[in-house]
Formats: sequence, structure tokens, C-alpha cells
Amino acid sequence: MRSKPELEAAIRDPDRCNAVLVVNVESRSGRRQSETAQQALQDAGLGFSRVIEVTDPEKLDGILAELAEEAPDLVVVGGGDGTIAAAVGHFAHRDIALGVLPFGTTNNFARGLELPLDVRGAVGVLRDGKVADVDVGSADGHIFANMVSVGLSVHVAEQVPHKLKRVLGRSAYGLTAAWLLLRHKPFTATCELGDETLTLTTHQLNVANGGHQSGQRIARDAGPDDRLLALYRLGDRRRVRLAAATVRHVLTGQWRSLNEEQFTTTRDVRITTDPPTSVDVDGEVRGQTPVHIKLHGNALRVLVPQSFVDT
Repeated sequence: MRSKPELEAAIRDPDRCNAVLVVNVESRSGRRQSETAQQALQDAGLGFSRVIEVTDPEKLDGILAELAEEAPDLVVVGGGDGTIAAAVGHFAHRDIALGVLPFGTTNNFARGLELPLDVRGAVGVLRDGKVADVDVGSADGHIFANMVSVGLSVHVAEQVPHKLKRVLGRSAYGLTAAWLLLRHKPFTATCELGDETLTLTTHQLNVANGGHQSGQRIARDAGPDDRLLALYRLGDRRRVRLAAATVRHVLTGQWRSLNEEQFTTTRDVRITTDPPTSVDVDGEVRGQTPVHIKLHGNALRVLVPQSFVDT
């Protein structure tokens, strides 16, 4: 593994850099923004040895796996959180820098990296930013960038209409959640954190590596570079409590702290639920509980703004 300055020097040297651009044109705005992004990259003087436009999402994973084996200096990925999560899964623990063009609905990972959400702003970071090491997590071996969830949100992710998401963006999730909540049943979760065991009943349990959920901050001091996983539930067994906690999360997350009682921070947790329930890992269902979730500190190299605090 090269040092961060060595990798950054390779990226900034046009005669040495092996850079690849991958754009998921099936993401919410990928098709519309792909041409704009490529023009902006050209205007910024950023060249690529290959440009890959992914029109079939089924092929994305194979493309990223091949790139991971080829080990270019830089892979710039344009797409939503699902596309970025797939890239993180392949490029973690490798001597490859990941660049992000956020084309998605919520862009949680990009927000955590303090990236501009407009194309030209994101291209500016690719041109002028720095290489940083950030954390990732794993859930039963599946690498994730942002979040592991059990509960209502898993059913929302499975059932939110794709066309509605394209039209309404983040609001599509809220409407789908309100509809599904009417018949959703609570579950009891047992969380083993070393010598401590936490038992709770809820409709929604999250383990966050990043600092955002559904495009909103979960806490002012949560982020992808804090060496912590944040375990928290939204509400208890009563449906109205889940709705109230979700609204409070949206309105007050930017002012809350991980030191507050609703959060439990850890680097390793095993979650068992009664009844067993599906596990969502960065937007993909990855089996059922029980699930073992671990933190991997400084496991991913990314291009971030110069102002990003890299610890």
C-alpha cells in the first residue's frame, strides 16, 4: 500500500495516473447527468484511460470486481448510494482511491465526506481535493459504507416504487414508510457489545458508520472517520413513537451528539431479533438476523475536499 501522499502524487501526474470513470446511468439522475459530468471533467483537465457507462445494473458488480483486480490509481464512480456502496465493497482494503460523483436520491456517503452535491462542485473536489482514509463496516462479511438496518426501513427499501423515487426523490421513502407502518409489527432485539448486552423493542434499529440517514444528519459529531459505529433505534413498540422519533431525527439530528442516551457507540456488535428479520446493508438485503457487525478503521481511500478533517 502506498502512503496517501504517494497515491495522491500518482493521481495528480497525468503521465502516470491510471484513472477509470464508471457512471451508472440507471441511477436517479445518472443518465441526465452523465454527459454533464463528462464535460465538466474534460473542462477541469481530468482524463481517464477508460469510461464505462453502466446501462445494466446487474453488470455493475462484475465491472467493479474486475477494476479492483486491475488496481488503477483512481476510480471515479457516478451514481447513487447503491452504486457507491458497491464500489466501497470492492475497493476497501485496496491501494485504490475512490472518487464520487453523487447522482443519487439521498447521497448519504457523499454528504458524510462533505462533498458538493452538484456535478461541477464534485468535479472540483476530484481536481483539487486530497486522498483521505475513512472507515467502513462489515455485516457478516459484507462491507458497507453507511448503514445496516433492521425493521421498517428494510421493507420500505424493498417496496418503494422505482418510478415514484425518480419523481419524488427522498419523499418517496416517507410516503412508502407511512403506508407500510400501518401493518408493521415490532420486534425485540438483543445487542451483544462485548461484555454488555442491550435488549430493546422497536420497529426500527440502525447501526451507522457514516453520519447521515435518508439524507439527514443523525448527529453533529457522527461521521465516516470517527472510528465508531452508532447503534440507535427509532421509537419503541408503539407505531406513533416511531413516527415521532423519525420526525425528531429529521429536525434535530444536526444538533444531537453521539454522547446522548439514544446512541450506543461501539466497534463490534452482534444483533439477534425475535422474530428473525431481514438485514439491510447499504440498501441491499443480506440475509436475516442474527448478524455480526464490525468496524474497519481507515479501510477505504477516497478523494475529499481539502477542508475534510482526516484522522
